[in-house]
Amino acid sequence: MAIPIIDDWGKYFSNPHEGLGSSYERIILNQKLHLVCKQYSVTKILETPSFGFTGISGINSLDLARYGYQITLEDHDSTRLKLISKLWNELNLDLIANLNTDYNSLDYPDEHFEMAWNFSALWFVKSVTLFLSELCRVSSKCIMICVPNQDGLGYRVQMKNINPAQRAMINPDNINPKRITRLMYMQGWYLRQKAYIDCPPWFDIGMTKEEFFATLLKRKNKHIPAPVINPNPHPVTILDYYKGIDPLFASRMLRLSFVERVAPESFKKYWAHHQYLLFTKD
Repeated sequence: MAIPIIDDWGKYFSNPHEGLGSSYERIILNQKLHLVCKQYSVTKILETPSFGFTGISGINSLDLARYGYQITLEDHDSTRLKLISKLWNELNLDLIANLNTDYNSLDYPDEHFEMAWNFSALWFVKSVTLFLSELCRVSSKCIMICVPNQDGLGYRVQMKNINPAQRAMINPDNINPKRITRLMYMQGWYLRQKAYIDCPPWFDIGMTKEEFFATLLKRKNKHIPAPVINPNPHPVTILDYYKGIDPLFASRMLRLSFVERVAPESFKKYWAHHQYLLFTKD
């Protein structure tokens, strides 16, 4: 989802049905994270901010922890941070979880982490200039920043339909790739890779397919009450994969990656859901 779930993020902790889109997104992101960590011999990782996407909060670094990487995660909501910590504990994975109310400073020594990263999370940074300066200070090898694809069809539709109250809580200027690249360059960090990521065979509808079709039906027949959506029809959740209940989950998601693998950049520019920027200081 291009636009963060501001109001109802908590529902996924009681009902982890994330839908096909978020599930695919997580597997593709896992692949990229493992490649970057291997390329730069990374073991100690900071994810901050951790909130800003649909689905279960705080699990984008979870797969790295399963492979022995040391993860520190930050969030600006104390209740959400407790739920994230509880979930990681239930999966028997180590996590250092810290509260950071505005991300203007990062309370770690210089070069404390080999890698820092975030996914669709710069919306809530109070000052992206101060935050990126701090991110560069505490990182030693690489920094990966993923942002929603602002040229994408899904992003444009979602921004058009967002309500004024939610719009006031996010800052789209923070996710501008050119601005991020310029600010990183000012800190002595250079853009090494830039590419579109999360490009399934559907555009970013910003909700599960059940909710999407129910919304379409409601708009077409305004006089008819919206259909009741089964809160857990056929649960699609990566947690079953992490728990060992659904070992084929990743392979099923990767069967949908043919657009991701073969589509030209000119197509992905308008179809991909996200874009990643990878920086180093050497």
